[in-house]
Amino acid sequence: MNIPMNYVAFDIETTGLNPKYDKIIEIGAVRVRNGEPADAFSTFINPAKGLPARIVELTGIHDADVADAPYIDEILDVFLAFVGDDVLLGHNILFDYSFVKKAAANQRRTFERQGIDTLRIAKRFLGGLESRQLGFLCDYYQIELDAHRALNDAVAAHRLYGALAREYGGQDEECFQPRPLIYTVKKENPATPKQLELLQKLIVQYRLPCDGFVLYPVAKVTDESVDLEKITKNEASRLIDKLLANFRRSYPS
Repeated sequence: MNIPMNYVAFDIETTGLNPKYDKIIEIGAVRVRNGEPADAFSTFINPAKGLPARIVELTGIHDADVADAPYIDEILDVFLAFVGDDVLLGHNILFDYSFVKKAAANQRRTFERQGIDTLRIAKRFLGGLESRQLGFLCDYYQIELDAHRALNDAVAAHRLYGALAREYGGQDEECFQPRPLIYTVKKENPATPKQLELLQKLIVQYRLPCDGFVLYPVAKVTDESVDLEKITKNEASRLIDKLLANFRRSYPS
């Protein structure tokens, strides 16, 4: 079989599903050579905001786990160096790729890669199953998985790929070949000094809970704490709009 057996399987955990607004909180990856794990990469990422309760429940990752972790701009180059020029592999890989590519674009890095998606392969051959989620497929193939942690999911995707290749690789080699990962993203600029100045004025004016540049949860505005020094221009604009919409009537200028 002419099926790729050298790649980097990777997975991320995030604060939500939208790479435009949500943040990476964990990256896990395993470098595979000749079908066997050769090296691993794993790190928490400080998202510069509090973790939503649903994410804490899903992943078991808490604010304390990421509080002292590096920010994405501090660790991205290390991860990109680990990946090198390898093909990427993952389950629904475009989701994970989109977050990393956005982070790379924000630092003026390029991250164009080819990838192998085990979800796509499973849909091709296992359409009769009731689910093609990673956890379900791992149960189906008796692959051990402690789900919703990045490195565990990356290793599980690698093992799932091996199981699919052994069972179906002889039927359709083309389905196992890497394909270009396409995700269009624009660089996001940091909040402007004027935006940060206005946010600080609003915090003082409306007596909002804040410690330095960290704004704590505010009803109808944000469910998590926000590090104002790390937010983007668009995020600052939305935050200002929410503050004005919810507090202007109660605290007129």
